[in-house]
Amino acid sequence: MYRERPAGFAGAVLWTSATTAGAAPTRVLPDGCVDLLWSSRVGLLVAGPDRRAHLSGGGPAERWVGLRFPPGTGPAVLGVPAVELRDRRVALADLWGEREAARLARRVEAAPAAALTEIAVRRLGAAGGPDPLGARVAAALAAGATVTATAAATGLDPRGLHRRCRDLFGYGPKTLARILRMGRALALARAGTPLAEVAARCGYADQAHLTRDVRDLAGVPPTALLPR
Repeated sequence: MYRERPAGFAGAVLWTSATTAGAAPTRVLPDGCVDLLWSSRVGLLVAGPDRRAHLSGGGPAERWVGLRFPPGTGPAVLGVPAVELRDRRVALADLWGEREAARLARRVEAAPAAALTEIAVRRLGAAGGPDPLGARVAAALAAGATVTATAAATGLDPRGLHRRCRDLFGYGPKTLARILRMGRALALARAGTPLAEVAARCGYADQAHLTRDVRDLAGVPPTALLPR
């Protein structure tokens, strides 16, 4: 069962999940975020920003606790550019060293949710907070702004914006815009908006364009991702 709630700083989400042995894999959609994770089987790890859907589970029983950072915040907490984590699941020890990861693992195993949040808040504070450009770019693209308009609004040329986006989000602004638009479209569709109207409201050329884009990113058409 999957549950989530707001975490210890703006835009962060704390989530928990428990799977039984042999359960069908869960399709995790790309969302422009980085997660700090604790698994009852493998300990502490980081899930980088995905460009395509990731299938999770399907093996032994496992319990997960995760802290999902808002888009652009992960690098400030983890200390590495998001592009280095793109499409990867990385042991925390590979980023922070075996000794530090082992020390943190003992704390997290005792109280996963509270410890993950405390670790992230402390490191974010030590870094001086997230790069404010991340929130500005993500908000603009999520609202449907073009990459050109977003670059102009942030005072960057397109190449500069692309470079900063790779560091903050793991990929360039065009890919981020597609992922955020898919998230917006699926939220509308899950709320009952017909797909043709979703396509129009989210800036797709038509419903067929929406279906192609979602299939490319999620691996399945939008109808497969809606409640039945």
